[in-house]
Amino acid sequence: VSNQYETLLRHVFETGTQKTDRTGVGTRSVFGYQMRFDLTESFPLVTTKKLHLRSIIHELLWFLNGDSNVKYLHDNKVTIWDEWADETGSIGKAYGYQIGVKSHYREGDMDQMDRVLFDLKQNPYSRRIMTNTYVFSDLSEMHLYPCAYGVTYNVTKRPGEEKLVLN
Repeated sequence: VSNQYETLLRHVFETGTQKTDRTGVGTRSVFGYQMRFDLTESFPLVTTKKLHLRSIIHELLWFLNGDSNVKYLHDNKVTIWDEWADETGSIGKAYGYQIGVKSHYREGDMDQMDRVLFDLKQNPYSRRIMTNTYVFSDLSEMHLYPCAYGVTYNVTKRPGEEKLVLN
């Protein structure tokens, strides 16, 4: 993992484009770079920042439960979303809200994770098993646009070739 990440950093440094951003700090970026990791060997937490695992776990559970109010995070001593929460604790229609919206299917009403789990059980080889948090019609009601906007699941018949793509 470290070697791939260092290669990416070198590539961004040498060939990236300088851009301004919402923070005023700016970024240097390249478009479409991909890294691949064997999740049977390790879980890639690629960053130069110190990671607070408890916060990461609670944030992920918060998203997957379809929540967009920081109360759950506060109950678990996590404050990373406070900057974008309004006076009621809501971050608007971002992340967890999108995951938790119920849609009607032939098989019944399901949110996005319910649908993913249903498809993984009933039709695991489908090319259409995914979640999406970047819903254009709701962007104006999100307090922060999604950075990670989708996950695609791919199951193969050969052990070790299962794929999970986070965009």
